[in-house]
Order: sequence, then structure tokens, then C-alpha cells
Amino acid sequence: MTMAPCLLAATLMFGEKGATTTPLPDIRALMLQVQAHQRQLDKIRENYTFREVVQTDDLDSNGNVKKTETQESEVFFVNSHHIERLVKKNGKDLTPDEQKKEQDRVAKQVEKAAKLEPGKSLEGEEPSISRILDIMKASNPRRVSWNGRDTIAFDFVGDPHAQTHGLAEDASKKIAGTLWVDEKDLQVAHMTVHFDDNFRVAGGLVATVQKGSSFEFDQALVNNELWLPTAGEAHVQARVLLVKGYRQNVRFKDSDFQRFRTDATQQAGATAHN
Repeated sequence: MTMAPCLLAATLMFGEKGATTTPLPDIRALMLQVQAHQRQLDKIRENYTFREVVQTDDLDSNGNVKKTETQESEVFFVNSHHIERLVKKNGKDLTPDEQKKEQDRVAKQVEKAAKLEPGKSLEGEEPSISRILDIMKASNPRRVSWNGRDTIAFDFVGDPHAQTHGLAEDASKKIAGTLWVDEKDLQVAHMTVHFDDNFRVAGGLVATVQKGSSFEFDQALVNNELWLPTAGEAHVQARVLLVKGYRQNVRFKDSDFQRFRTDATQQAGATAHN
């Protein structure tokens, strides 16, 4: 519901009974605090691994499910980059040959991530929260409760003039959405995103992600130490090579968060304990 500017200002400064509340921080200053805090925790994240299950539903033109596939992966971080090792497809363990190919692929990813300059993304890697904060323009801050915790929510749109690297970051310029920041821990607790315009790859000759495609995800405090992703979903409509159109619903859930043993390093074969 849209509020008149004077009413909005009063609501931000006073509670329902007229009690003065803490003024909202400047949005840009808050974003910089979140960025700095996220980067401080990147090293701690490299001590963690967890399981991620992704379910992908292919839909027909009427929105009915045609096919469902699932993948289960082990996730860990190297040099702040998100690395996934596939362990199951459609509920079945990988074959020995598939395991060997996946181990080789992950080893290459680990090597690339370890050498990557700060601020750059691995090929195919989604932009980190820190990068999204760099690319967006925010507005309309307000205090709301999310999962029983105080958060500051604000709306955002991609900044068309932001410096970006790779397709994923380029696509971020076309998005709009809302972000909830945990006020105590300065971490992103929830985010919803939608494409407010079509995003064309190679002018639309290769692919076009259509306006209205959306994504959302949640993070939560793990072991009272740091925030990690817990769940999310995406609804995508796209056209490939000007001909083939597809629709997908994708859902992921993260669990089994574990810390690496102190004598292990963040590498493809590192082990973890509860």
C-alpha cells in the first residue's frame, strides 16, 4: 500500500503509540556495512560445508509439470567462491566414471577459485550478495519483522551504469526486488528478485530470459556463528536460439551444515564434522 510522504516519515520515526524509535540508517551506509561484514565472514564460510538438493520441474505452456529432476551436491567455499560437487542425480549415487569426471571438474574449479582476483566471479557462478549490493540502487527502507527478528527491508533495481563481469552480473542490471537485512547481524535474511525487462544474450540470438522470471532465497544463522543459505526457488521463462521456449520451476534446500576439521583445508576432498 502506498503511503503519503508525511505519513511514511512519521511511521519511520514513531511507533503506533507515538514512541520514538531508532531512526533508519542511510541506505547506502547500510549497504556498505553489509558488504564489509559479508566480506569479513567469507573466510569463516570457507570452514563450512553443507548439502544442497535442487529440484527442477520442466513445465508445459499451461504450467503443468512435464518432467522432474533432482540433484544433490556437497557445497563448500574457496577464496569466497561457491563450489558444488555433485553426489546424486534423481536420488541415485553417481557411477564410478561419473564420480571421476566430477572430481576432476571440481578440482579445476578449486584451482581457478584459488587464483581468482577479488571481486571477480567464476564462470557460471551466480553473483555473491556483496556483488549484488555493488550493482543495485536501493530505496524505500522500512523496519519489518522476519522470522521473529528485526530487519530493515528495502527495494532495489539494477544500476545500468554499474561495472559488471560476465553474463550473470550483466543480468543483474535487469532485476528489481526487495531485500531484508537482519539489523543485529548485518546479514541478508531474505531476498526476492524479478526481471523487470527481458535479458538478451548476444542480442537475443543465443537466449532471452523473459520479463517476469523470478527468484527468492533465504539465509539463516548457523551454529550461532555465520549466516548461510537455507532455501530458495526460481521461476524461469526463456527462449533459446530464437526458437525453443522453456519454463522451469527450480527449488533448492540446504541442510547438514558442518565445520571442516581443523587439520583439513578447503579443497575438493576435505572432510567435515558436526
